[in-house]
Amino acid sequence: MFSTLRNALRIGDLRRRILFTIGMFFVFRIGAAVPVPGIDHAQLQSLFPGGTLFDFLDTVSGGALKNFSVFAMGIMPYINASIIVQLLTLVIPAWEEMSKEGEEGRKTLTQYTRYLTVVLALVQAFATTYGLRAAVSSPGIFSYLLIALTLTAGTAFLMWLGERITEDGIGNGISLLIFAGIVARLPAGAAKLGYYLVQGTVSWWSVALLIIIGAIVIAAVVWITEGQRRVPVQYAKRVVGRRVYGGQTTHIPIRVNHAGVIPVIFAASILAFPPTIAQFVNVSWLKRFAAWFTFTNPWYMLIYSLLIIFFTYFYTAVTFNTVDVADNLKKYGGFIPGMRPGRPTADYLNGIVNRITLPGAIFLALVAVLPNFVGAITHIPGLWFGGTGLLIVVGVALETMKQIEAHLLMRQYQGFLR
Repeated sequence: MFSTLRNALRIGDLRRRILFTIGMFFVFRIGAAVPVPGIDHAQLQSLFPGGTLFDFLDTVSGGALKNFSVFAMGIMPYINASIIVQLLTLVIPAWEEMSKEGEEGRKTLTQYTRYLTVVLALVQAFATTYGLRAAVSSPGIFSYLLIALTLTAGTAFLMWLGERITEDGIGNGISLLIFAGIVARLPAGAAKLGYYLVQGTVSWWSVALLIIIGAIVIAAVVWITEGQRRVPVQYAKRVVGRRVYGGQTTHIPIRVNHAGVIPVIFAASILAFPPTIAQFVNVSWLKRFAAWFTFTNPWYMLIYSLLIIFFTYFYTAVTFNTVDVADNLKKYGGFIPGMRPGRPTADYLNGIVNRITLPGAIFLALVAVLPNFVGAITHIPGLWFGGTGLLIVVGVALETMKQIEAHLLMRQYQGFLR
């Protein structure tokens, strides 16, 4: 692995991309430490109980939300805007045509995503400011407006930062920013674990068991993330002039976990709303209802798992359209052996997707509720690194290594993956 890194750093263009990405990480972490003006941080810390939407968002923002820095809202508005634009592309014919127009159409949709990101960020910034108004030093319209605009500007800057990493760095910029935010919390978590060891709260056996379980889960995440069903495809021969085209055999890779970590984020966001609303609304029945939505409640874990499975199927159906795949195969003279082109091919692919998505969805649900079981087994209080963070970190690391490997293979170097 170290020889591969040396080879990567010897390539001028790849070295520049890696160093640019690392530099953007430093900018991101510096911004995460710059506080928003007009906030009483001592009062702010009492407004963040566990199990709320704020606690979940703080995980993916690298602690910026609890510090209420200029990057407090993180990149989540951009992710939500991207998902909304992607879904609207399926229901608005003009946008669907635009998505098929190539680079120009994608640029237009990307611009729509940016506009929607600013709108969502502004709405979320005002809602967050109002919800945390008890921590505002000088309550008033001007103070609320200043804080909301500062948070919106921070999200817009993160969006720009992510796009620059994607264009001039290595890997997907937005995913890498979330990756950096989660990884940035590891030193503090390790320090807390060391404190527990010194105080005798946990034993060395518990820490060793935690490391073993973590290694097993990481290996399982890699296995599921890389798992795929390869559907064979053949292309008929075509004679154009004196040349013969087609006739080759290839395959359609259908991933076990096609939706990634998106279903976990959706499910966690929905279930975090009741306790978050109850925190700011003094209604007795709502507070009793919200008490069911704590992460350690068995009913919460059951509903959480079912929602993850539902969103996995939903997002897979949205992003992998079997009808479009079958139409494209038919258009270019391809066919699956034993299947007629058109609707029979789409039905066949749909059956495969439904079967192969189930184990991936169940695995996502198990990893998401894993911290409860690991905490009960190891007796380590307040595990800082949950299943959602593990899925994001491993998935982003794999995709980034693949991009580095692609650059190396173009220059006939050996990559990370063998």
